[in-house]
Amino acid sequence: MALGPRLDLRQSQQLVMTPQLQQAIKLLAASNLEIETFIGEALEANPLLEAGAVSREDDGPGGEPDDIPREEFTSDQLMIQGGGEGDAPLDIDASALDRDRDTGDANPASGSDWGAAAGGGLSSEDLPDFEETRAAEISLSEHLENQIGALACNDREIFAARHIAGLLDEAGYLGTDLREIAFDLGITLDEVEDALEVIHMCDPTGVGARDLAECLALQAREADRYDPCMAALLDNLDLVAKGEVARLKRLCQVDDEDFADMLRELRQYDPKPGLAFAPSASDAVVPDVLLTGNDAGGWDIALNEETLPRLIVNRSYYVELSGGKPDNETQGWLKEKLADAHWLIRALDQRQKTILKTAAEIVKQQDGFFRRGVSELRPLTLREVAEKIDMHESTVSRVTSNKYLHCERGCFELKYFFTSGVGSADGEGASSEAIKARIKALCDGEDPKKVLSDQKLVDLLKEEGFDLARRTVAKYREAIGIGSSAQRRRAKKLAGLG
Repeated sequence: MALGPRLDLRQSQQLVMTPQLQQAIKLLAASNLEIETFIGEALEANPLLEAGAVSREDDGPGGEPDDIPREEFTSDQLMIQGGGEGDAPLDIDASALDRDRDTGDANPASGSDWGAAAGGGLSSEDLPDFEETRAAEISLSEHLENQIGALACNDREIFAARHIAGLLDEAGYLGTDLREIAFDLGITLDEVEDALEVIHMCDPTGVGARDLAECLALQAREADRYDPCMAALLDNLDLVAKGEVARLKRLCQVDDEDFADMLRELRQYDPKPGLAFAPSASDAVVPDVLLTGNDAGGWDIALNEETLPRLIVNRSYYVELSGGKPDNETQGWLKEKLADAHWLIRALDQRQKTILKTAAEIVKQQDGFFRRGVSELRPLTLREVAEKIDMHESTVSRVTSNKYLHCERGCFELKYFFTSGVGSADGEGASSEAIKARIKALCDGEDPKKVLSDQKLVDLLKEEGFDLARRTVAKYREAIGIGSSAQRRRAKKLAGLG
């Protein structure tokens, strides 16, 4: 067959990630506080956008603002009220929104020293999931607790050392008097000092120090540089700060070369070793969804208005600018900003409705949890909710990331309600969280003289209709921080209960 050039017409489909599509994906996964920040940037960039306060004069018949999405859930229906500019379709390919799954890993670490704007151009992989970001952070106390068990001699020492780890500040220093700790825990001062020694053996070296001199001394001992000369230098850090070199050399009994070497060594130490870890105190969680019971025995679900500024288009400003017969370039700029403003308002409105629709289905599926507690938490997957609300599974994943629901039982991340299931006699299965709660209740109520083994827990759970293997029970027990039967027996004996 002869080879030669030719022209062909072919038809194909291709997914194009437009800037607006990328922005819509980012808005869907963002929390209300992140949306508030984004809106602030949009207000600065677009003069046709204004933030309007929610006016009670605009309240509908039910007493709620017409533009605040809200859902009322009863046993047999879901009713959507409000909706801003309605359900007009966005300039968004809904199927494209649902194709990507958020995956990623982060491992932030911050060190210490001795002495995006929310725009387009990001793929969905650039949007880290909330759980993945949180998993990458570890506090200093958590880091220490992972080491204490292998370093302590007994359960009492482990208990005291973990208590001390929780008292450290962000820099890793202990600001509480040891006698006060002994009084609070009901143990001797010697036991507290032994527990503090365990903390001093942990990584990073220097945590648990009472002052800067002790912190540096611990690091000097670790480096095998803590001799009488270094000890004298660390005892006179105030003179180092004043720069009294001659006096320091006399006190340390060293010459110029040795003194310079000691200072170089000192500068290599970390005066605040705890700062390499995430702060132990997290920021207060602001709920995105509010759930309250109603008189009909159902639930009212609404978005948290306090974190959602109302956006409006300043049409009078647009008319004023366009009425002055601007040139083509200015006219094009005005039309672009007007289109951006309308798109953003519709995108935010659609995001709110999607969140409410998803939250309403979660409440419907987990009704037992909200009425009776964690024991009624049933297995639930993203796919189940997605099928019920006619959305893609990845869309539900984005909607539930970094979003919190507040109810009478507390504040929970929406992803909390998606749990794996284990077998039960009724065939429906039980949530792993419900099983963990039951294991904890059994262990808390056990006879100190007859501590329950894992096999006994299996038998008790089977009597309640939960069919689990012994290794599964052991895994759940360890996940909620409950020791083995031998460890619990020793701890109860030390506490005088056995």
